Amino acid sequence: MTAVRIDRWLWAARFFKTRSMAKSAVEGGKVHLDGNRVKPSKELRPGQTLQIRRGDLVQTVVIQALSQQRGPATVAQTLYEETPESIELRELRKSTQRMERAGLRVPSSRPDKKDRRALAQLRDLDQGWQQTPDP
Repeated sequence: MTAVRIDRWLWAARFFKTRSMAKSAVEGGKVHLDGNRVKPSKELRPGQTLQIRRGDLVQTVVIQALSQQRGPATVAQTLYEETPESIELRELRKSTQRMERAGLRVPSSRPDKKDRRALAQLRDLDQGWQQTPDP
């Protein structure tokens, strides 16, 4: 097998649940082959690079093998290799989401006067709490 349609490969590699979802994603510009937008009938070859956008997640993968049939997940994972930059960005996004769910946000700017007073008040409250002896 020398070439496979991009929508069929995306389905076989388990990036999308159905082939029609893969086709819609390619038509919608969510999948780029070597940096260019493509049609669902574009044929893939090993060694080419795909950028796949699913929601907020963008994965960059290098095609290792071709398949037209959807198999087990372990086999699907051997069809591609994710780039180290893509893995790093995905992990960073995951940790950011975890922090936001916990209620921690990175401030967009330095604290203003009101925020600094609130921080000082919290700091004083914390110090007063630590100095109080336990009964």
